[in-house]
Amino acid sequence: MRSRAVLDPNVLISALLSPTGAPAALLRRWLDGEFDLVVSEQLIDELSRAFAYPKLRARVSQEEADALIGLLRAGATVLADPPSASVRSRDPGDDYLLALAAASRAILVTGDSDLVALKDLPIETPAAFLARLG
Repeated sequence: MRSRAVLDPNVLISALLSPTGAPAALLRRWLDGEFDLVVSEQLIDELSRAFAYPKLRARVSQEEADALIGLLRAGATVLADPPSASVRSRDPGDDYLLALAAASRAILVTGDSDLVALKDLPIETPAAFLARLG
């Protein structure tokens, strides 16, 4: 069965900031059709808000941010935001990512050590998910 993944917004941002890193490689592999990417409006909204931060605005142009969001809307599987059943991570703001991954039977790909530390869910770092893809 084809892999499904939810990429944490930080992974997507890292893909634009470092074109040679694992996050950028994952984005290319998705564009090449090697796995299904799952997103939600909440994930896209978080990404949009992050791109508006002055620190990121200095490194990612509005055109690059818009292009990535357009790619996600056009090519990813956009699902309705599932309800976050309970607080599962130290940052309750990340619970929607856990709920989205669980509802879509996808692997959550993140560099967030608090999320990676959760052992009862399929959560992988970008490097580990790249290795899974082979």
